[in-house]
Amino acid sequence: MTKHILTFLFFVGMISSAQAEHDDLSQLIVKISDSKVEWTARKVTGKHTGTVAIKSGKVAMNDGIMTGASITMDMTSIAVTEMNDPSKSKLEGHLRSDDFFAVDKFPTATLKTTSVVALDEGDYQITADLTIRGITHPITFDATVIPDGKVYRAMAHLVVDRTLYDVKYGSGKFFDDLGDSTIYDEFDLNVSLVLE
Repeated sequence: MTKHILTFLFFVGMISSAQAEHDDLSQLIVKISDSKVEWTARKVTGKHTGTVAIKSGKVAMNDGIMTGASITMDMTSIAVTEMNDPSKSKLEGHLRSDDFFAVDKFPTATLKTTSVVALDEGDYQITADLTIRGITHPITFDATVIPDGKVYRAMAHLVVDRTLYDVKYGSGKFFDDLGDSTIYDEFDLNVSLVLE
């Protein structure tokens, strides 16, 4: 009888321990309406800025420490924000074309962490697989994830070499004598997320 009681208590302890561990783990969902991805692309004669919508995203936490994340961006939503004239829609159409992001063939881009290193409180160094136009390359960047009332806020800045993803239009690396038409290979992504 004593043996059965000890066995029972052992299993109760195992279940309680597992439950406690589960309670320390959480998966936060990106609140789409309050989150954004802003891009900046530069050329010899200036720059363009814009946005791309987030389709879905989640961040894994363990005792308030981020352990992983994945985000899917809707590339069909790519928009230009610094222009208001008719050339705005022309540029947006060009960005969606095969010259750039070929959104008819590749409607989404994804970012999935492969390594998360906690630095100071709330700061992280992240390595992730970034997939654009169906091509995946690793990228390393810094991010901050902090609590804000009932939600968390996450911020990150990425510098992306577009030519790695077969976006070569206007690149001086692949075309000669472009002159003022040269578009720089790197563009910036500023990511701001609300997680709940």
